[in-house]
Amino acid sequence: MALPLPLSRHLRTVPRVDLLIGAAIIALGTLEAFTVATEYGAAETPELWWIGQALVTGVLVWFRRKAPVAVFILMILIQYAWHRQGYEHCQVWQLFSLLLVFHTVGAELPFRPGLAWAVTGVLVFDSGAVDHRWLPAEEVIFLTVVFGSAYLTGLAVNAYATRARRLAEHAVRLERDRERRAAEAVAEERTRIARELHDVVAHSVSMMVMQAGVLRRRGGGDADALLGIERSGREAVEELRVMLGALRMPLDEAIPQPGLDMLATTVASLASSGLRITLSVTGEPVRLAPGLDLSAYRIAQEALTNAVKHAGESEISVRVAYLDDSVEVEVLDTGGAGSAPELSTGNGLIGMRERATLFGGTFEAGPRAEGGFRVHARLPLSLEVLV
Repeated sequence: MALPLPLSRHLRTVPRVDLLIGAAIIALGTLEAFTVATEYGAAETPELWWIGQALVTGVLVWFRRKAPVAVFILMILIQYAWHRQGYEHCQVWQLFSLLLVFHTVGAELPFRPGLAWAVTGVLVFDSGAVDHRWLPAEEVIFLTVVFGSAYLTGLAVNAYATRARRLAEHAVRLERDRERRAAEAVAEERTRIARELHDVVAHSVSMMVMQAGVLRRRGGGDADALLGIERSGREAVEELRVMLGALRMPLDEAIPQPGLDMLATTVASLASSGLRITLSVTGEPVRLAPGLDLSAYRIAQEALTNAVKHAGESEISVRVAYLDDSVEVEVLDTGGAGSAPELSTGNGLIGMRERATLFGGTFEAGPRAEGGFRVHARLPLSLEVLV
């Protein structure tokens, strides 16, 4: 069974104004206990039990917002106990505390239950149940007016707070909708630009490359010049393809992003957390086009995320191989007690496949025959296919 939290921890969540009001009630009640007790009908001054009543009242005021109904009932019972001691009139701080809890019922509770509790409280006081005597008409009217007014001020505060909260929520929704529409407009424009580049520029350059290649193979001109034209055209097509892919990516990936050179840092970070993970790089690293470098890194990053999530206590190995015409990324885990029966096929896997396909590469992911899982992507360094 959980132990109750210390009072000091509860007080840290109490509004400062309530702490000050409660402290003022305790101080005033203590002061009156030592100075004017006989004026209220006490046998002598000081009347020490008044201090305890003031202390309880002050503490209840501290928590009036957290439990308005409980505090409301307890305050009425405390006032009943006061009058049962033979005191006809309540002290000023007692009346203030009662008005405060009537205000709290209106401010903190929904309308119907708040109204029910306020009316019940007024009837309890008007009937003389608290005072243990029949009250004259003018006193009934006075109590009804002051307690009713305190409740109505709380109701007004509640209505204002509700309206302010709704306006704030409406403003948040409007801002969110504005940002969404702006993002959609940007995405649509980027897609339109990518489509036009593909349909016009990329197609025209591709036709030039094809014609130069046919002419060179037929010996219809300077072979070296035609070969240079063909190579330049293929490089232009490749750069256009990378640019089109970047335009179709989310906005946060269209700006410069990490590449495979950051993979060692990612692996080291995972290894420092206790995972058994290794990285091997074979071949001579070459400078990759920005889009290709980003896609290779994202594929490795997503594969690592899947491996860490599903592999449990197994070993994970990451391999990057720089070949003559391609770069390969492979993430393996050996399986184990915590392994999942199959690799996730959610958006992460789809995204990895799309990144590989974008650059004319291949992608494979699935369970290994010897246990565990394998993610493998091969991305060509130079595209030989036309857009």
